[in-house]
Amino acid sequence: MVKLTKIYTRGGDKGQTSLADGSRLPKHHVRISAYGAVDEANAAIGIVRLHTEGQADDMLARIQNEMFDLGADLSTPGDDFAPSEMTLRVTEAQVARLEEEIDSMNETLSPLTSFILPGGTAASTYLHLARTIVRRAERDATEASLEVPINPVAIKYLNRLSDHLFVLGRYLNNGGKSDVLWVPGSTR
Repeated sequence: MVKLTKIYTRGGDKGQTSLADGSRLPKHHVRISAYGAVDEANAAIGIVRLHTEGQADDMLARIQNEMFDLGADLSTPGDDFAPSEMTLRVTEAQVARLEEEIDSMNETLSPLTSFILPGGTAASTYLHLARTIVRRAERDATEASLEVPINPVAIKYLNRLSDHLFVLGRYLNNGGKSDVLWVPGSTR
């Protein structure tokens, strides 16, 4: 369990931050941007949860916890991506659970006939915001992987998570009935 007794350390005052192993990187490094975007998406999901209950809220609660695991994974240098007692790593089982939930929700939705715009219910609208932040985290993580080893399962998790948030948004939009459809060229 993490115990924080002092919130500020002054360690970042010169533009650097610590990774999980204590090594330091500039705060603008793309690895830091990746797990910063994960943190931002997690905050957006917290807003979504103000508007959810039951199964949807349970899924989002699990996802929020996994996003902290994901942040820990992205902040851990090295190329050994096996989870251990000392190292949190995102696993294929977590990706598989997202896929199962996507498939289950998607079974209840009618197929899309157009792209959809963020809107409808409050939960759905905020899920679209969280989804776009997750997409940024994914872009940052793939960019970071060009410079430093990044767990490929973490990238897969981000990809699946954005799909999950999209489908959950439709699911919470009255099963897609409240989706706001894009009408190409409608304002010309």
